[in-house]
Amino acid sequence: MPVWVGPAGSSIRRSMAGLLSVVATPIGNLDDLSPRAARALERADVIACEDTRVTRKLLTRVQTRAKLVPYHATNERSRTPELVRRVSAGERVALVTDAGTPGISDPGHRLVEACADAGLRIEIIPGPSAPIAALVLSGLPSARFVFEGFLPRTATARRRRLRDLAREPRTLVLFESPHRLADSIEDMLAILGDRRAAVVRELTKIHEEARRGKLSELLESVRDGVRGEVTLVVEGVGDEEEPHAESADVLERLRALIAGGATKKDAIASVASDLGVSKKDVYRIAIEGKL
Repeated sequence: MPVWVGPAGSSIRRSMAGLLSVVATPIGNLDDLSPRAARALERADVIACEDTRVTRKLLTRVQTRAKLVPYHATNERSRTPELVRRVSAGERVALVTDAGTPGISDPGHRLVEACADAGLRIEIIPGPSAPIAALVLSGLPSARFVFEGFLPRTATARRRRLRDLAREPRTLVLFESPHRLADSIEDMLAILGDRRAAVVRELTKIHEEARRGKLSELLESVRDGVRGEVTLVVEGVGDEEEPHAESADVLERLRALIAGGATKKDAIASVASDLGVSKKDVYRIAIEGKL
């Protein structure tokens, strides 16, 4: 039987006492903790959090006797049933992460899903969100966008993901670690082309910064490294813009197909189709690679 859970926690079939509060917390500046979020933390019996040390700092702003329970990527699966039982038994459980909104590149989805499946009350207390803040601060089109979270760690997987995004018309919002930032932007430049973008770092903190420009300009500005938490915002592909192919990847694919018996013409057509780029672009790379 479907269960409808409304904004105030109303539902057709649910436990009347227990409540899961999904609480967005500051992404840097503790003054961004909303009064409603503070009340939810004060009233909670249990606060499920990524890092108890980080959450204890936040709780200096509120008065609560709630028990802090670690809830992070490594124990999310095993800890979820316990938290569901607590809500089912009538307790108030507040779910927070170290910063921002639970479930957005942070633990949270599994617990919300489990409580929803159990017909329990769930409320969302919205607040700070790094992807939204960076998107607005970037100055790039914000009416339509896609959030990709973190790019893959390895170069091969990262480039594959970027090729998948090459034709995306919406503004791209991504997270990246400072030590991989230059490599990621270099791959973006090769695969997406020299688009407008913004490197947004240390949101809401003292050293908040937004570097705006073409990917080529931003690449030069980050080669010596950056510090802090980084969000990348990149404009989507334009109506007239063709996605770019990465030369090394194209040549590797062409050589493999030709070695397997394909003609040069057929290999070019196949690679162009696989990568979603023009045959003219692949042909140019083949000539430059002396194939």
